[in-house]
Amino acid sequence: MNTKQLLEAIVDCAEDKKAQDVVVLDIRGLSVMADYFVICHGNSETQVQAIADAIREKGLELGIDLRPPEGLDFARWVLIDLGDIIVHVFHKEDREFYNLEKIWADASRIQISQSM
Repeated sequence: MNTKQLLEAIVDCAEDKKAQDVVVLDIRGLSVMADYFVICHGNSETQVQAIADAIREKGLELGIDLRPPEGLDFARWVLIDLGDIIVHVFHKEDREFYNLEKIWADASRIQISQSM
């Protein structure tokens, strides 16, 4: 599976769990930690956990060697490292506070849709 297909699978998975405002940022050339950020949010801790769990399960299903997620216990900001892709699943309030999209404003937004 290539990176584009993995991005599509992650976005689809997040959207299936009703993640809000799913954004994909291309951070290639801006950071060495990953190529892409996927950022989304849920409206409750329970929803944040459900989104994060579904993405992790999809990663395992696709044979990706996952590191333990960061922040799953509190479900306010969960970070899932999928190698070239880092997924940030926020609680809505925390997403507004940290505003990663503004911090990474130099990154290009990538349009990922289920029709791809």
